[in-house]
Amino acid sequence: MNMNIFLGLILPLIGTSAGAACVFVMRRQMNALVQKALLGFASGVMVAASVWSLLIPAMEMSSALGRLSFLPAVCGLIGGIAFLLLLDWLIPHLHLGSDEAEGHRSSLQRTTMMVLAVTLHNIPEGMAIGAVFAALMAQGSEVTMASAFALSIGIAIQNFPEGAIVSMPLRAEKGMNRRRAFFYGVLSGAVEPLAAIVMILLSSSLQPLLPLFLSFAAGAMIYVVVEELIPETAQGRHSNLGTIGFALGFALMMILDVALG
Repeated sequence: MNMNIFLGLILPLIGTSAGAACVFVMRRQMNALVQKALLGFASGVMVAASVWSLLIPAMEMSSALGRLSFLPAVCGLIGGIAFLLLLDWLIPHLHLGSDEAEGHRSSLQRTTMMVLAVTLHNIPEGMAIGAVFAALMAQGSEVTMASAFALSIGIAIQNFPEGAIVSMPLRAEKGMNRRRAFFYGVLSGAVEPLAAIVMILLSSSLQPLLPLFLSFAAGAMIYVVVEELIPETAQGRHSNLGTIGFALGFALMMILDVALG
């Protein structure tokens, strides 16, 4: 595998690991208002990435269809949302700050289900990175190395708070030692490079369906934002920090995509 591509696939995991490492330097659980702002920021990055890095390239790659160039993007978008709906229903998971598990009933430990909840968030991000780098390697694609890295860097930045949001509550609420809490934080992000590799392998075998794969990843990410991240920013005391975080994340991803693309 090309070293640049390997680096692009591994950057988001580095971001998650760096965030999880906060458990070694911060004693208390992350402030609720700060957590709202960071969740909003992650939402903004994911929505902007879905539009600029995934849906627009998918439609551009389908330009031969003329007025129907939107069709693969729409089908993939709906398919990605349906796929995450299925995973959400099948996989037992527990969101931070919640006492009620979702998905199929299970005897898994609460800690395991909390990690699975964040892992569900990370699967679409890995799929998105894999789809973009698959488009980069495809002949005739307009995706550049710079634009692919823009997506990877954007997701790595928003993974930093996600890593902290996993490891620090495990330390504070569950009484874990720092090393174990850090391990679970890193583990929650390990699915991203794996999902990216699977997407690249599928795309290389089914290259004509690449616009579908790009928009499929976009649909999966938008599902996570609408179903999980935005509702979590609205929990507890009212605050506009989630909205401000969303605006900053969206703007940052837009700048990265245009400036590096």
